[in-house]
Amino acid sequence: MTMYHHKPRPRRPRLVGAAVTALVLAATGTAAQAMAAQDTTRKPQSAKTPPPPVPTLTWSDCQGGFECANADVPLDYREPQGRTITLAVVRKKAADPAKRKGTLFMQPGGPGNSGVDFVRNNYEDLPAALRDSFDVFGYDVRGVGRSSALTCFDDARYTKAVTDAKGVPGPDAFGPAVREAAEFNQACLDNSGQLLPYVGTEYVARDIDLLRQALGEEQLTYYGRSFGSYIGTVYAAMFPKRVRALSLDGAYDPYKYANRPYDYDRTQYLALDGAMSRFLDWCADDQVTCGFGDGDPRGAFEKLKSDLDANPVPTANGGQANGYTLVYRLMFNINEGKVIWPSLGAALKKAQLRDTTSFLLRPPSPASFDFLGPNVVVECVDKDYPKSLRKLQRNVTANAKDAPLLGPAMAYGPPTYDHQHATACVQWPAEKVSRYDGSFRARGSAPILVIGTTGDPDTPYQDAVALSRQLDNASLLTFQAEGHTAFGRSVCATDAVVGYLVDLKVPASGTTCADETQPPSTTPTTAPPGTTLGELRNGVNERVERIGDVS
Repeated sequence: MTMYHHKPRPRRPRLVGAAVTALVLAATGTAAQAMAAQDTTRKPQSAKTPPPPVPTLTWSDCQGGFECANADVPLDYREPQGRTITLAVVRKKAADPAKRKGTLFMQPGGPGNSGVDFVRNNYEDLPAALRDSFDVFGYDVRGVGRSSALTCFDDARYTKAVTDAKGVPGPDAFGPAVREAAEFNQACLDNSGQLLPYVGTEYVARDIDLLRQALGEEQLTYYGRSFGSYIGTVYAAMFPKRVRALSLDGAYDPYKYANRPYDYDRTQYLALDGAMSRFLDWCADDQVTCGFGDGDPRGAFEKLKSDLDANPVPTANGGQANGYTLVYRLMFNINEGKVIWPSLGAALKKAQLRDTTSFLLRPPSPASFDFLGPNVVVECVDKDYPKSLRKLQRNVTANAKDAPLLGPAMAYGPPTYDHQHATACVQWPAEKVSRYDGSFRARGSAPILVIGTTGDPDTPYQDAVALSRQLDNASLLTFQAEGHTAFGRSVCATDAVVGYLVDLKVPASGTTCADETQPPSTTPTTAPPGTTLGELRNGVNERVERIGDVS
């Protein structure tokens, strides 16, 4: 059902011609000279620029007790009275008006996940204290979902890219990876060139502040996970006095992410491979429960990648699954933590048997591509990669070598998720007027809660430590566990977040939660609290953000 009406897309900026030239030059090895001429970090507003108008929200029922609206915000904050982009928003009012404290912004990870879907999918699993105390609010950020979604490769081209990719790329994989990334960038220009300069996180933070005002809130109450933690960090840095409570779960090191992206990427490679390594160690120690590897899970995994590359498995929809498919699915599914480990073992065993009911043999689909395209674009706008192709090759080669389980497929694969952005971002052809480069101190803000998970495969724990130190007024909560993020996966962490958001009770910095269960003794048949196991076992999870209920 279509719930939102969007204005026609604005005309493509004049930057496109220069950007196409830059892409052509990049393909001939002169990317640095082409890109150096671009002004990529223009700040949007001078002191004389009038403030942008606060959007008017006209709410209508959109089923299940939710209300939906559209919010018109400036496309380019340098011209706050100029062209607009329409954001889709959703809310559900506080369940107990007598206890209502305001509005809780809920921000999913990504970039690329729908905030509207995040609220709708997770509302019933939120602790009662949050539902009673707040109108729960979400929105699709600019360029995502119902808010003028970005498009780069179309479904057919993306399908070809992930079908041609390998789980074990050969020694000559770098050149083709760079060329494919250039094709991806060109497709972004062709299909979404008018939006590319304006989807960076500085403009997202400015949108949030307009939405805060539109909702009548004096200050912001916010829960953001994964990339949502970076959005919250930038908001706090730009508007520190407007912070009531920010809970940043699965936090980013914002300085490295924005300004030293190779350093940021490397920790992600090592964290992902570390999580996979710990899973395979568990398989070796508990062969009965894991069921994969016949005493040598690492050797079996390497062989499986190569075998699937050599002889892909035909899938029911006419596609095929290979070693890259296996790595891609593991990259996301291992985020569930120890509770998923028996199911991963069973799915790997099925993959060995070429059984297409294994969720690890489900190639990325159009639902995945809707997430992956914006994921690449936003990070290419946000990050400042050096423009040297030689430096790119050195870093890609080092990451593939030092993260051998999953790293090579990521390093040389097409532009999809975080680990595969560098080849596109080094050649990025558009302006970056919406990029934020610091500072990240948020001086003068209310206390901010930062949460890190020690075995997080996606947002490494040391990033949360770094953020807690960069912010002027932050408290670090540590979740000792495998898996991505803590809220909804940990009773201890969930209670701490609720107490903070509702009553502003800030956990003492250094507080540790350790309530993750050990791997089940058998493969579960139903989803444990806080997981998407049910979806994963059936192979239908497409990076949908779910929280779970541990209340």
